[in-house]
Amino acid sequence: MKNQDKKEIQLTKDQYLALAKTVYLGNWMANAQRTGASNNPHMKEYEKITNYIFSLAPEFGFPKTFEHDLECDEHGKTTEVNHLHEEYDEETFWDELCETLGERDFYRKYTKSEREKMSDEEHFLKLQKCIIAYENEVEEYGVERLNISKQAKDIGIDI
Repeated sequence: MKNQDKKEIQLTKDQYLALAKTVYLGNWMANAQRTGASNNPHMKEYEKITNYIFSLAPEFGFPKTFEHDLECDEHGKTTEVNHLHEEYDEETFWDELCETLGERDFYRKYTKSEREKMSDEEHFLKLQKCIIAYENEVEEYGVERLNISKQAKDIGIDI
């Protein structure tokens, strides 16, 4: 990077802490499910900026182990960052479950011919109706009433 391309920003300690948490969470979101860090350009890009931001921790009065301190406190208890991970995972699980089941039911309910005759708006509304049915179900009952139609023993589960 050319010297004239660099910009300087000034942060308070609180602003740095918020930035560090944001960078940590962004890197986690971008790379948590990826493997092969050594040759993945996304992992390298996000890891590089994450490492740079965390290298500045001592300048703001935080220890060099600051990144690890975001994951758990000195007593091994969950931190705000871990709580945000858990919230994200929980919300994403329900959203993806409802969307996947709703799409499956939509495509089972309407033939290809029927779907091709639908306007974009009609397609969207009918698909959303299927998804919303599952959102309502899991909001009220969680997974309590969800079942897999195969017997547990048929998929290798011994109950």
